[in-house]
Amino acid sequence: MQRNHPVDLFPYFLTLDDLDGPIDWERLFGNDHPVEIDIGCGRGMFLVNAGEKNPDRNYLGLEIDFRAARHGADRLQRRKLDNVKIIGCDATLALDKFIPHSSVEATHVYFPDPWWKKKHRRRRIFTDRLINQMVHVLKSECFVHSWTDVEEYFEVIFNLMSHDKRFITHPTPIEKIPEHELDYLTSFEMKKRKLGSTIYRGLWQLKPEVK
Repeated sequence: MQRNHPVDLFPYFLTLDDLDGPIDWERLFGNDHPVEIDIGCGRGMFLVNAGEKNPDRNYLGLEIDFRAARHGADRLQRRKLDNVKIIGCDATLALDKFIPHSSVEATHVYFPDPWWKKKHRRRRIFTDRLINQMVHVLKSECFVHSWTDVEEYFEVIFNLMSHDKRFITHPTPIEKIPEHELDYLTSFEMKKRKLGSTIYRGLWQLKPEVK
């Protein structure tokens, strides 16, 4: 693995150019702990909270907006959260070429861009292609988490996942009452809940016979 970018956030921030092939998790994190992936991690609030709460798990964020990804990596660096990394990249490309088969304990897709205009909806990340990619990288009986404040988009996500015979649909995760300003899943959830928006939440588990 070589460093190919000038910003001094390595190894918390990477690009696909820093990788020399499919990721070796133990080499990346320096341990063999379970790995979870945050697809579209934004500025990294989920990664920071999860990494601090679960030091015995590793987290990888994938974010196409390099500015947001670097902001998140800066938060990781300041906290010295060595069990969390962010790759600035197109998540679909990373999942296709760099995430090893059956190596991930969970995938998280929180508040994906809804691309409001109908002519732009083909750009939405949560599609059959993403589901197939998640099936490829997930270990048997592991989980997909997805939340959004956009009811129409959640209906699409729920229908795609719940009609996919490779997954078990679990009950809706309980909405937690935050104990302080940063006690939310993501910064977007914090913003929307303060505005009184409904958050739609889904949890699915890959069936054992799929692998």
